[in-house]
Amino acid sequence: MDRFVTRRRAQADQPSGNIDDSREVVEEPPEIVGVDSNGSAAGGESSPPQQAKKTDKPLPFMGMKVRRRANLLRECNGDYIDVPSDPYLSRILRKQGDGKVLFADKVLRFTGTGKIKRRILLITDLAIYIIDPDSDVLKRRIALAAVDKLCMSELNDDFFAIVIPSEYDCLMASTRKTEIVNTLLEATKSKSEYELEVFRSNR
Repeated sequence: MDRFVTRRRAQADQPSGNIDDSREVVEEPPEIVGVDSNGSAAGGESSPPQQAKKTDKPLPFMGMKVRRRANLLRECNGDYIDVPSDPYLSRILRKQGDGKVLFADKVLRFTGTGKIKRRILLITDLAIYIIDPDSDVLKRRIALAAVDKLCMSELNDDFFAIVIPSEYDCLMASTRKTEIVNTLLEATKSKSEYELEVFRSNR
């Protein structure tokens, strides 16, 4: 019995280096690890969050023109190609006695044979101008008084048609279709107090 007491006392009295007794040893409480709703551990050293995998799959309606809230918030600038800075377009308007540009932008025009032509559409307070952007040649001038009505489909597309009873109709497409139609309505009403009819049909 004495030999066991002697050995225990020797271990207790044995110094373990220079120990500063003035420092108070505080035991840190054990860290509580919980489990979140996904079944992964929460708290402590967690694994870094994984980045979302990039996929090439497009989002719904991406790249499609769906007339929705985007068109309602879109600002209308009127002249999108800066007509005054283009000497050819300015000269065409001066020859026709026009100067006030209400709308100007590049559009697509569809011919009777189904061909697609890139054109510049100019709308003034007197007429509609269709110009070839490559040759800067005036292809057609339509007086606002000659326009009978405008046709659009009931779908969310970019197509619209200008109906002229005395001439052939003009079918075009533009992402600014709504602004073009509103400009024609306001220009016609301000000059002749006649409001154009907007006909909607999918036929």
